[in-house]
This record gives sequence, C-alpha cells and structure tokens, in this order.
Amino acid sequence: MEKSALNGATARRELLVEALRVYGGRYAELSRSFAAHLGLYATDATALLEIIAAEERGAPISPARLSKRILLSSGATTSLLNRLEDAGHIVRSREHSDRRVVTLRSSPHIQERADEFFRPLAAPMDTIVGRYPPELLDQFRALLGEMCAAMDTHLAQVNQDA
Repeated sequence: MEKSALNGATARRELLVEALRVYGGRYAELSRSFAAHLGLYATDATALLEIIAAEERGAPISPARLSKRILLSSGATTSLLNRLEDAGHIVRSREHSDRRVVTLRSSPHIQERADEFFRPLAAPMDTIVGRYPPELLDQFRALLGEMCAAMDTHLAQVNQDA
C-alpha cells in the first residue's frame, strides 16, 4: 500500500476510534445512570444488562461466560450474582441437559424496569438507524466485528507476554 493511502487509512482509523471512544463513554454513562435508576452498583447493572441481552439473543448466559464478559473473577462474579439474586433481579436455573450448567435469567420485574428506562431512547435510535441503508449498517457491524477481533488478538498477545 502506498504511503499516502496508508496515511489516509491511519487518519480514518484515528477518527473512527475517537468516535467509538466517545460512544463508549456515553454508553458507560448510560449504564451508570441505569444502575442509579435501579439502585445498584455500576458493575451489577452491567452484569444485569449482559444477562438481559443474552436472553434477548435467545442464548441465556452462564455465570462463567458472564464473568468473562464483565471481566471479573469467578469469586467476584459469584458475589455479584448473590446480590442480584437476593434483590430478586435474577434467577439461577439448571436448564441444560448437563445439570451442572447454571443458566442466568432476569426476573420479569427487572425487564419492566429496564424497558421503562431504555424505551424513551429506542425511538430516536430507530430514527437514526432508519436513515442508513441496511447494507451500510451491515458493513459497519462487520467493521466493528473485525476491529474487536483485532483488539482481542492484541489483548491475548499482551496478556500472554505479561
């Protein structure tokens, strides 16, 4: 690749990464606000959102997978899940044929509280997304997937070297 094309790609990457960093900050702020809405610690709300999102994808999450998603040790994740279960926000069940596998599900009342909090954001977001052709959104999602894969590879290497 010639130098000017590479510099153009570098500049576009930097602009995109900056926009994603700002978006990530807003998402984190939204998550903290959701936590406050529920009277939870921010990490507990993040875990709860992961549990809800997994259910919405039709693939409920296990405690081990949740631990990896929210970057907590298994012990810290167990404490967090105990708090959420004691508050009635989640239910642990054994739905898998391997009865050792625990599945995490959100309680109906927490789904209602999440909908109450996020519903006002859905319409403006749908309007924004609706302005773009589906093919472009598919390309953007693929771009984000590739960027996440590159970061995962880098993190694995950094963690291996540590």
